[in-house]
Amino acid sequence: MLYIVDRRKNPTGKSLGNRQRFMRRAKAQIKKAVEESIRTRGITDINNGDQVIIPGKTLKEPGFHHARRGGNRDYVLPGNKKFVQGDRVARPNEDGGGAGGSKASPDGDGEDEFQFTLTRDEFLDIFFEDLELPDLLKKSLKQTTAFRNARAGFSVQGTPANLSLVRTMRNSLARRIGLRRPKTDEIRDLEDQITTLQEKANKRPSGKLTKPDDEKLHALLADLENAKRRMKSIPFIDPIDTRYNQFQQIPDPNTQAVMFCLMDVSGSMSEQMKELGKRFFMLLHLFLHRRYEHVDVVFIRHTSRASEVDEETFFYSRETGGTIVSTALEEMKKVLKDRYPTDQWNIYAAQASDGDNYSNDGAKCTALLAEDLL
Repeated sequence: MLYIVDRRKNPTGKSLGNRQRFMRRAKAQIKKAVEESIRTRGITDINNGDQVIIPGKTLKEPGFHHARRGGNRDYVLPGNKKFVQGDRVARPNEDGGGAGGSKASPDGDGEDEFQFTLTRDEFLDIFFEDLELPDLLKKSLKQTTAFRNARAGFSVQGTPANLSLVRTMRNSLARRIGLRRPKTDEIRDLEDQITTLQEKANKRPSGKLTKPDDEKLHALLADLENAKRRMKSIPFIDPIDTRYNQFQQIPDPNTQAVMFCLMDVSGSMSEQMKELGKRFFMLLHLFLHRRYEHVDVVFIRHTSRASEVDEETFFYSRETGGTIVSTALEEMKKVLKDRYPTDQWNIYAAQASDGDNYSNDGAKCTALLAEDLL
């Protein structure tokens, strides 16, 4: 039999299992509340959680009970001060089976709304659901700090791609010197001496060496055998020699960035397009907030002319007129020159539009981007 023990720690003051079950049961209502919150909250508030209010009737659990209409039932009411045995109680009205409404009630039976707080991760999970982002990107965007890999010495374990050849060979050389492993040149020298003595014996009529040479030959053969045995028992590279480059994640240095939000607010932009644009701007701000400690947001709306506005006007105000994108780029260029020097700020820009533009404006936009903004 398989036993699975969940050792995840519950958040302080909460029951993780109960909270997860509640989130699954009320998912539709929570999602609807989050969508409404996205419409009303600012772009820079995407990094915070949210207070969610859902109707209390959605939290009721199903159960079995006697029907209010029909049937005869005998039961005891504890604490009864009004009725005595034998009294007749009026049957409930036919229309009394429904649940109480949300209006005020004099007897305290009105229906209340339930309010609770979504954490930052829970809010972002629901926010990401309809965006069809890869799971890896969702996880990356939910992190509050960006990290980069940095060298952190060496390790005895790792992947072949991180093998440090220089450090491995250095350890191998130190071990071979310490254990006095014979070198290849030493073995070759012994073999040469043995060959010389054997050739000398072949040249003699008797085919034998003198006693001193014979003793020397036997000593050389013994040394050669011992050297080969030691070379075989002491490998050139041992697993204990291997070293791998080790890396650790360190936070990226915090700098500052400015994010330009450009949007066409002419009559051709529907509310749905603006809603999609707002979600895109929120994603971009979430991405930048991970990498920069300070992020400024500049809102520029445009029709046939452009102007810098606040966030409320940017998303919820509409103007009449044509669409000339270059006016927004010129306004962005002006703001950069006045407030955001390129040697001190990282510049990011995004535009939300229905794709329409004045036919003769494309060349001007290209020139502004190539010469002044990029």
